[in-house]
Amino acid sequence: MADLLTSLLPIDAAGLATLAWLALGLLGLFIPRRLITAILFPAGAAVALLLAAAGLWGLNTPTQSTVLPLGLPDLPFHLRLDALSAFFLLLLGAAATGISLYAAGYFRSLANKDGTLNLLCLQYHVFLASMAWVLLADDAYLFMVAWETMALSSYFLVTTDHVIPDIRRAGFLYLLIAHIGAIAILLAFGVMQGGHGDYSFAAMRAGHLDAFRASMAFLLALFGFGAKAGLLPLHAWLPEAHPAAPSPVSAMMSGIMLKTAIYGMLRVMFDLLDERLWWWGALMLVLGLSTALFGVLFAAVQTDIKRLLAYSSIENIGIIASGIGLGILFHAYNEDAVAALALTATLYHALNHAFFKSLLFLGAGSVLHATAERNMAKLGGLIHRMPWVAATALIGTLAIAGLPPFNGFVSEWLMLQAYLLTPALPAPYLNMMLPLGAAALALAAALAAYAMVKFYGIIFLGRPRGLDPGAAHDAGAWERLGLTWLAAGCVLLGLFPASVILQLDAVTRLLTGQALGNSAAHSGWLWLTPVAEERASYSPMILLLVIAGGLALTFLAVRKFYHGRLRRGPAWDCGYPQQTARMQDSAEGFGQPIKQIFEQFFGISRELPSPFDAQPHYRGEIRDRLWELFYRPLARLVERISMLVGALQHGRISIYLLYSFVTLIALLAFIR
Repeated sequence: MADLLTSLLPIDAAGLATLAWLALGLLGLFIPRRLITAILFPAGAAVALLLAAAGLWGLNTPTQSTVLPLGLPDLPFHLRLDALSAFFLLLLGAAATGISLYAAGYFRSLANKDGTLNLLCLQYHVFLASMAWVLLADDAYLFMVAWETMALSSYFLVTTDHVIPDIRRAGFLYLLIAHIGAIAILLAFGVMQGGHGDYSFAAMRAGHLDAFRASMAFLLALFGFGAKAGLLPLHAWLPEAHPAAPSPVSAMMSGIMLKTAIYGMLRVMFDLLDERLWWWGALMLVLGLSTALFGVLFAAVQTDIKRLLAYSSIENIGIIASGIGLGILFHAYNEDAVAALALTATLYHALNHAFFKSLLFLGAGSVLHATAERNMAKLGGLIHRMPWVAATALIGTLAIAGLPPFNGFVSEWLMLQAYLLTPALPAPYLNMMLPLGAAALALAAALAAYAMVKFYGIIFLGRPRGLDPGAAHDAGAWERLGLTWLAAGCVLLGLFPASVILQLDAVTRLLTGQALGNSAAHSGWLWLTPVAEERASYSPMILLLVIAGGLALTFLAVRKFYHGRLRRGPAWDCGYPQQTARMQDSAEGFGQPIKQIFEQFFGISRELPSPFDAQPHYRGEIRDRLWELFYRPLARLVERISMLVGALQHGRISIYLLYSFVTLIALLAFIR
């Protein structure tokens, strides 16, 4: 046994973790439902922690690969664990640990539903295992099998409450776009395979494509992985599927599954393709920033908790995609040092997003579980009834808003440094575009802070808006443990960025041949210097001490010099005794400035009451204009084609034989 443990490699540990998840899922079909949440989900969290350890181990060891005795006779499954897959396994395991701990408490409410929890346990752990197999796959065959398994298992998780028509529609839309994206990915692999060799990634790395075929593979991969990530205009499934799914599933889809698409982009564009053209980066840069601004604008005007977070995910994926575009652009012009900075910021933000977005979706799940209400217009004052959820959600809110010293600030600051420290590029229009990109990134970050102030303030602060606060209850023990794990990740990733970047060096060295860690950690763990000390430095620990010291001094000054002279009396001014929750800002009112400024961007429809209505009623709806510009015309075209094809079906065997005869004659004429 000792010899077996000493010979164990990170790839072996990762493979065992995926098998353990599958075993837990199958076991959930046969054991009593009360034991599923008490044993299997906590065990799944322990397996996720093992996978995270394997990923961290893999970042510090050479690349390993193996061939499994599975698959087809001429298409066996190839596995490979390099720095890129190890990082995303670390991301998957670390985030899934907190989510699975939370799920152990959240899904107890399903214990009384026949079969629901048993099937959900299987689908949940198959979903986790399939994402890990996507990251470990080293051939197109295994990759596509794992990719489709991931899509199907997540579809069944999204439609857990399938009796509701809206949830079925959301699940169908998600599955449709996922399959369209999968076809594009399969075609990209076909182009890279080129009709020679096998479908292993090793053969694709050895192949040398010309610029045209490489561009075809890039565009197909961008379309296919962009459909899964939620890039414009393929984002439509995301704000529908995330609110429909149970909250732990929403956290996994947003925090983890979207990152498998980011992994796929990096794998194809930096590893499998040996050529990178500058316009690839420019296209991804424009597409990413457009997605970021689109997502944050729609997030700022939402009144549904989970839809707000879903649109926020679109914004963050756009930021990550723009970082990939920067990396491609700089790498194409042999500016590998700045390319390493851009990719470091990209990877860091992907890891940060996995933590703070999972935390916020779980916090929203606790609010929904406690109040049975998703509409922010009916919430408020929950900080008094749900202090644990409010405290952890505050950490996630500050992190996603990009405020120091939390993790969201570090990655966005690094991304902004990549824009501002851009060297002079040969093309003048690129030198003009990059400062505009920095301005767009700053605008997206500012609007994200605005949206998250709305999210936290409307839900947890103020007075209850039409909801009995006594009905709300705080999270249970398992939920608190999961929330605390993710909140701790947001804090630690923000306080020790130099240590994180040192671990990311292996990834950037694999992708660009350059590393950032030596300069970033030149002054030790206390200071972060991305490029050089004279350009920009940041110390989260010192900033934290300054903030804590300022708060402490303010508290002492108020207590000693102000409260000592304070004379209390009954409130008399501003109508305070008659103040109600209707006098405070609502979720709809909070978003009015954004609606007014960007009114032409939104598809707004309003129903205004008449001055003579005895019971006036106002209704406003914000629509995604891309539905009218892109999806509805496409749906009408598909329907028309279907009707034309349907006209060929007469239900008469003689007609069908005639079709076969005509086809045969045409083929014979063509061959001759």
